Amino acid sequence: MSNAIRKAAVRGSFYPYSCEEIEDQFKQFNASFDKVSIPNEIRNIIPRAVIVPHAGYIYSGFTANFAYRFLAQTKAKRIIVIGPSHHHYFKGISGSYYEKYETPCGELNIDSPYLFALAKQFDIGFEPQAHEKEHSTEVQMPFIKHYFPKNQIIELIYSDTTAKNIAPLITALLQNKDNVVVISSDLSHFHNLNEANALDESCLKAVATLDLEEFKKGCEACGLIGIKAMMMAAKKLKLSSKLLDYRTSYDASGDKSSVVGYMSAMFY
Repeated sequence: MSNAIRKAAVRGSFYPYSCEEIEDQFKQFNASFDKVSIPNEIRNIIPRAVIVPHAGYIYSGFTANFAYRFLAQTKAKRIIVIGPSHHHYFKGISGSYYEKYETPCGELNIDSPYLFALAKQFDIGFEPQAHEKEHSTEVQMPFIKHYFPKNQIIELIYSDTTAKNIAPLITALLQNKDNVVVISSDLSHFHNLNEANALDESCLKAVATLDLEEFKKGCEACGLIGIKAMMMAAKKLKLSSKLLDYRTSYDASGDKSSVVGYMSAMFY
């Protein structure tokens, strides 16, 4: 994959096409964030990992930005983005074996030597079709370029695997102080608002209490494997969790009949 660039595939659809438009959107998110009353005891927490949604920015951008505002306080040098594959089925985990990752505001450098080292230890393969247009990870990159313009990144996409297989990888990543982890997931899809709120409640409660059993009460997160793996790693590393924001597409669309849920949370 020498000199290869992972091109921005959902630019202009999930998020704005131009850097200027993206920066304007981030200004709007942050103007709204600055109006939120955040308890002093969590205001200065520096997360080791976050959960963020991956829908179009008009729907979930504020919720994602909420987590990135906390993550922006980190001194970590490397950001590992982990998300589910929506377009290509394969077994296991695939890594972004490119040199750079395109965003509208410039390219991000991929830490290829570190990825190669991880791949040997955790059997990370390469499925090109999984990376070509995967939005769950791509929509995170403009946020990362904005808040961490000089940091290196790694993109990991999983398909047919289990949380128990991914948890040791996340644990190892977080044992290195140079790393922070971004877990990408939306919540329930296409239920009416009341049903979505009820289903999403089990996801929110599970993350807030680090209780994997709560997921069995209805959580339908599309990145559930990644969330569970993150929680397993958090428990092993004795990290705490904190919910940051929850909303649904109804907040942007006004349509209660068929909504998607979005959550952001942090681990510290």
